[in-house]
Amino acid sequence: MKQRLTVLGSTGSIGTSTLDVVARHLDRFEVFALSAATQVNLMLAQCAQFKPRFAVMASAPHARLLADKIKANHLETIVLQSSDALELIASNDEVDTVMAAIVGSAGLAPCLAAAWAGKRLLLANKEALVVGGGVFLDAVREGAATLLPIDSEHSAIFQSLPENPATWTQRVEKIILTASGGPFRTRTPDSLRDVTPEQACAHPNWSMGRKISVDSATMMNKALEVIEARYLFGVAPSQLDVVIHPQSIIHSMVQYRDTSVVAQLGTPDMRVPIAYGLAWPERVESGASALNFHALSAMTFEAIDDHGHRDRFPGLQLAWDALAAPQGTTAVLNAANEVAVAAFLERRIRFDQIHHLNLATLEAVSPSNPDSLQALLALDAQARSVAEQAAGRLAA
Repeated sequence: MKQRLTVLGSTGSIGTSTLDVVARHLDRFEVFALSAATQVNLMLAQCAQFKPRFAVMASAPHARLLADKIKANHLETIVLQSSDALELIASNDEVDTVMAAIVGSAGLAPCLAAAWAGKRLLLANKEALVVGGGVFLDAVREGAATLLPIDSEHSAIFQSLPENPATWTQRVEKIILTASGGPFRTRTPDSLRDVTPEQACAHPNWSMGRKISVDSATMMNKALEVIEARYLFGVAPSQLDVVIHPQSIIHSMVQYRDTSVVAQLGTPDMRVPIAYGLAWPERVESGASALNFHALSAMTFEAIDDHGHRDRFPGLQLAWDALAAPQGTTAVLNAANEVAVAAFLERRIRFDQIHHLNLATLEAVSPSNPDSLQALLALDAQARSVAEQAAGRLAA
C-alpha cells in the first residue's frame, strides 16, 4: 500500500524538497492534498505532476485563479479555500502522512488536527511546538499520532537517540544542537545596524525561505529549536546546549552519561531528513549528494561564549528564559519574532531592533497558561498586537 500524503506548504522550500523525494519513490508515496499561500503557478505545476485530489490556497482570489487554471489544463484536482480547509486535508481519513511545512503559527491548527486524527506527522513547522507546547503534545498522545521531526537538527537528534524513548532520560546527559552562525557569524555586533534584508537572507549553507533565513541570521531559529527540542525529547532545558559549527556537516549530537557522543552527519540538504521522515523506520534514497570525506575541509566549532557571539546573537538566550517563565511565554516569543522579522523584511525596523522588539513584547504580555487551541490563538493575537505597536514605536 502506498502512503497517502498531505503536504502543508507545498510551494515553500521544505514542500518542494518533499515533493522531489516523493517523485523519486512514486511506488511508495501518493500525494493526496497540497496547500500553498500565493504561488498559483507553482501549485498548478505541482497539481499537474502529482495529481492530488485537493489543493488549498490561503485566499479566495488565489483559489479562484488556481481553479480557473486547473480547469483550463483539464486537471481533476479540487481547489479549496476556507477557514478549516487545512484542517480538513490534514485529518482526512484517507491520509496516512502529513508534512507540516507551513511557516509560523499559521500551521498550528492543521498540525493539531493531524495529531488528533492519529496521523504520521512530519514536523517541519517548529512553531507548532513552540506555540502549542503541552497542548500540542497532549493532542499527539490522545490521537496516538506518530510525531517525527524534520528540522535537520531535530532529525539528527532523533537519529542519535536510543530507539526506546523510555530510556532517554536515564541514558542522555546532554543534547547539543549545532548552528552555522548564519551570514553574520564574523561581523561585529555594532556593524549589524545597517544590515539589509537581502544580506540577512543570504545564508552561506542552506537554501531557505526569507523568514527562516532572517531567523538564522539573528540565531532566533536556534532559540526556537531549543524550545522545540525541550518538548520533543522531554529533557530539561539545562540539558540543551548550542555550539556553532560553520560547515553544517554535523547536524546535532547527543552526549550520553558515559561521555560518549553520537552525531548525525550529512550534506546540508533538507531532502535527507525529509526522506528519513517519509520512510521511517526504513531509509530511502533522498537525491542529496553523499559526503566525500576525502574532500571535506576541517570541521570547526565555536562556543557561544567565544568570539562575541552572545553580543552578536542576544536572542538565543531567550529560549531558556522563556522555558523558565510561565507556560505560554514561548508562544509570546514566537509571535513577537514573527512580527519583528516581517517588519524588518518590510524595512520598517532595523535588523538590530528585532531583539529589542522581542524583549518589549515579552515584558508587556503576561501569559496565563493557555490550555486549548482557542487560548493559544488568543494569546498569539494579543502578542502580535503588542509587537506591532512596538514596531511602530521603533520605526517612528
